Order: sequence, then structure tokens, then C-alpha cells
Amino acid sequence: MSERFDCHYCRDNLHGKKYVQKEGRHCCVKCFEKFCANTCAECRKPIGADSKELHFRNRYWHENCFRCFKCSVSLVNEPFMLKENNKVWCSKCTAGEGATHCKGCQKPLVAGDQNVEYKKSVWHKDCFVCCQCKKAIGTDKFFPKDDEIYCIACHEQKFSKACVKCKNPITSGGVAYQDQPYHAECFVCSTCTKKLGGQRFTAVEDQFYCVDCYKSFVAKKCSGCKNPITGFGKGTNVVSHEGHTWHDYCFNCKKCSIPLANKPFVFHVEQVYCPTCAKRL
Repeated sequence: MSERFDCHYCRDNLHGKKYVQKEGRHCCVKCFEKFCANTCAECRKPIGADSKELHFRNRYWHENCFRCFKCSVSLVNEPFMLKENNKVWCSKCTAGEGATHCKGCQKPLVAGDQNVEYKKSVWHKDCFVCCQCKKAIGTDKFFPKDDEIYCIACHEQKFSKACVKCKNPITSGGVAYQDQPYHAECFVCSTCTKKLGGQRFTAVEDQFYCVDCYKSFVAKKCSGCKNPITGFGKGTNVVSHEGHTWHDYCFNCKKCSIPLANKPFVFHVEQVYCPTCAKRL
């Protein structure tokens, strides 16, 4: 016995019968017209399996229904324009009666022309140009500004902030430091190039350093504990004397360990002493 080959909808056997394949399903002609066929935008009847179908902007027509709304001439293989009420017009009727005009050159838009629509206005494709460089934008990306249209390059040049480091426009995102703009990829550690946006960092003579690199390569070492003085966390206060630097919590008497920050002290042989201990040296 041969394998059954049925209509997806009515389950009639399709062996030896005409059928239509739609979205991976097989169906008889009757079910195709009932469940799958597109509806003609003009006569509102299904476009059957035996009919030639024409489509434009998600609208469908029988071949014989695809005619100019005004003069009824067939528009198969002819230029046309879709106007109000979703009716198609030939180029002759479009130009002769209430033709839409290009916002750029003010000339009528003829059926079959390539046009650009934006905010209920229409341009010839070659008339849709950047207001600054006058180059045709066509269907490329653009930026509106007030009543003007800019290509990407001109918009960046005129309105985008320039990165302090690379001098190129910042088109999206970016990082600001002391009112100076940077690309996120330009605002990096001067040593390891790690991105610093949203991270703790230190600025030294117009150079930026992440915490690890600042500790390893830039920060002074405490004369007491020998660890880097970073200004982060504990010990943000620093004591300096004759070229030596200490965390304030490390600035203690060498002999009795009393804290000496903001107190009298004696500096002797590279060590710090309180006045009492200094007298016993």
C-alpha cells in the first residue's frame, strides 16, 4: 500500500489531484482558497491557486485587478503609485491630478520614481540631501535636527563632542572627567590600558592610572610600612618631611610607637621620635 498523502485541512487524499504547498503544508485547491489565499486589494476576493498574483507593500491583487484607479489601464509591468485609500494610479493620472510634490525640488513625483518619505513629506531619492554637504542621502542613515537633515559625517562634525584624547567625535556613550569628554575606549589606564569608566583611578599630570598600576608604578612608598601611599581607603592623610612620606597612621615614634601626626617630633638618622624618646637617644 502506498503512503497516504492528504490535504492538511480537509484530509482528502491528494494522490492524482492538484494541490498547493503552503508553508510546508499540502492542501487541496479548495482549502487553499478558503484558508491560505491572499485577498485581492481591489475586488476583495481570494486570489486562487490558478490566478497570477501581484503584490506591493504587503498588498495583493489579481493580475486583471491591478489597474489604474482613474483610467483603468493595466499596470502590469508599468510604473505606478499607491495613493490615498490604497489605490494604485498610473504615472499619467498621477501627474495630471493632485500629484504629490517633492519637498526638495517642488516638482511632481511621478509614478515609478524612487522616493524617500519622512514625517509625511516626500522627496525624490536624489533630492533627499544633507543640508550641509549637499550629498544625496538616499536610503542611508541620517540625523534630523530641527527642520534640517544631516548625513552621519556632517552631524558628527557639527554636533558631536570631540574626545579630548583622540580628537574624534563621540557619537554614542562616552566618559566625562572634569567636564572633559572621552570615548570609553580612550579613557584608559596609561600603563595597562584597562578601561577606567566607572572604576576607581588616579590622575597624575594628565595621565590616568587604575588602582593596581598606581600602587605598583606611581605611588610613593610609606617610610614606615613600605607599602604604597595611594590615597584610597584607610590612610588618605599623608605626612611628608625632608623627602620622606608616611601614612598618617604609620607616622609613629620609633621607640614608643606613640602617633606623631600633627604633633612635635624629632627626625634622627632617618627615624621619627617623640620629644621624650629623642632625649634618651
